[in-house]
Amino acid sequence: MVTGYCVKCKEKGVELSAPEIHQTSKGGYMAKGKHATCGTTVCAMMSKVNAEKALEEGATKAY
Repeated sequence: MVTGYCVKCKEKGVELSAPEIHQTSKGGYMAKGKHATCGTTVCAMMSKVNAEKALEEGATKAY
């Protein structure tokens, strides 16, 4: 379960639907997914350990 912050709704702890793990240009990791309520793309920055954990839980790898 990957959670993030929805900027449009101002809601914390939003669970991302169909999260994809991306690697940033500086080597960090982030998850991108849709907010089920408003449909906005939600991004969440994460560490390598959390990114690997999210991949084990079913997130897709996009890098």
